[in-house]
Amino acid sequence: MSNQFAQTLFQSNAGFAALVLRVPVGLVLAAHGAQKLFGWFGGYGLEGTGQWMASIGLEPGYLMALMAGGAEFFGGLALALGLLTRPAALLSAITMLVAIFAVHIGNGLFMSNNGYEYALTLLVVSVALAIQGGGRLSLDNLLLDRLSGAGHNQPATAQATAA
Repeated sequence: MSNQFAQTLFQSNAGFAALVLRVPVGLVLAAHGAQKLFGWFGGYGLEGTGQWMASIGLEPGYLMALMAGGAEFFGGLALALGLLTRPAALLSAITMLVAIFAVHIGNGLFMSNNGYEYALTLLVVSVALAIQGGGRLSLDNLLLDRLSGAGHNQPATAQATAA
């Protein structure tokens, strides 16, 4: 992996704020994905979710349930850990866009009418994480340290004097 690619993928100046966003949103996404994939937390599993998705025009329903559930479950776990944060956040954002326009948009803003406010909130947080990265307390940060050597977070002048 090239050093420039690793910097682009893993580098983040988000500090600790990203942790505050990543962990709860990641766990919520993972729980929603577990409903779709495994039927956990009162969900319908792949079969039931697939039938519902087909009924609203997302076909083939089983495949759409697998894709949505996988994106939410594995993307959510990755976000919570701060592992490949930018790709996971981008995948989550796309999943929320599909949810908004395929399911919720016709119901208005508010959740009480099955509206899009919740999916919009998850979308916005996902976009913010895709832009800023995983932050200081993330596996991305640890991987970047390992790949490029300790000190990637030092100011440029400190790196120049160390060289």
